[in-house]
Amino acid sequence: MMGYSNYGMGGGGWLVMTLVMIAFWSLVVFAIAAIFRGTRSDVTSTGAARRDADQILDERLARGEIDGEEYRTRKAALRAD
Repeated sequence: MMGYSNYGMGGGGWLVMTLVMIAFWSLVVFAIAAIFRGTRSDVTSTGAARRDADQILDERLARGEIDGEEYRTRKAALRAD
């Protein structure tokens, strides 16, 4: 028994341990990627930027900072981009 080197764990045990280790590290990498993906700023996306620009333009019209003609011109310029 002194020469028994795998301490009673057969080939199947080593295979299961290897698969569990691969699954664990895959989950760690996936979690890190999900964290960094969640912290990325969404302002760079065109949909979010357009909504913000449209909202600002609407607010400026409501406050009287711009007139109807300028509003339509700027709205058309936003749609062209």
